[in-house]
Amino acid sequence: MATLDSGKPRDAVEGGPADELPIIREPTVYLVGRSSIEPAEIERFLREHGVQWQTDTAVGAEQLVEMAGRLCYMSYGKGRKTNREYIGHLIEMGHGSVLEHAVWNFVIVGVSRSFTHELVRHRAGFGYSQLSQRYVDESEAGFIEPDCIAEDPELHEIWCHAVRTARDAYRALVRRLQEKFQDVPDRTMRRKLARQAARSVLPNATETKIFVTANARAWRHFIEMRASEHAEVEIRKVAVKILRILQQEAPNIFGDYELVPLPDGTYAARTAHRKV
Repeated sequence: MATLDSGKPRDAVEGGPADELPIIREPTVYLVGRSSIEPAEIERFLREHGVQWQTDTAVGAEQLVEMAGRLCYMSYGKGRKTNREYIGHLIEMGHGSVLEHAVWNFVIVGVSRSFTHELVRHRAGFGYSQLSQRYVDESEAGFIEPDCIAEDPELHEIWCHAVRTARDAYRALVRRLQEKFQDVPDRTMRRKLARQAARSVLPNATETKIFVTANARAWRHFIEMRASEHAEVEIRKVAVKILRILQQEAPNIFGDYELVPLPDGTYAARTAHRKV
């Protein structure tokens, strides 16, 4: 839930007093895209190569993983394994490369720059598009407060003071820098020059938005690393949210994960099939 330090909901920020501080304490994850199949082309491939194949799943990602795996041995029509059994065998055997054909796209918001610094370390199988602080004005940006600070009134006040000071400095720098660059004829360029310099005072707590694309194997690695009880709290929250979505999306690929409650009220994910 996103709140102001005054206790008001975050949507009260619009048009509110200039000294209100938008504080965000929970990330939001949007599933915006997924793998789909082309049934006519699949049928044409099977027909032209003299094989038959039927699967019992309607999930595009699960169909693609099975089809790709069967292509390796041209094993279409052989055996009586369900899609769940087939993918389960791949996972048990560690044949993770086949999972790379299934892809999901997420938009993640209500997260800090600290979070994205960690997220973008995941390179293989990932693609990113992030909010640009050079072009987007951060004068009314939200800030992500860690739970361990939010629950302590004294720590909360120290944090709010530091964040508000940084935000006020950013606003003043943007204003003065635009005056400094007033001879630059292009208005967009003036804004960019001012914002890219002023952002240097913004804290890691500043909210950002990021579009993330990854394949199933990459998502599994991310979940194992970041939904672990040893991961940082903010990124663990995001990893658990993504896992919950993917378990609904493709239970045959992500159903082997178990969510375990932790003492701090968050969850960790565990599986017997790591590093697939």
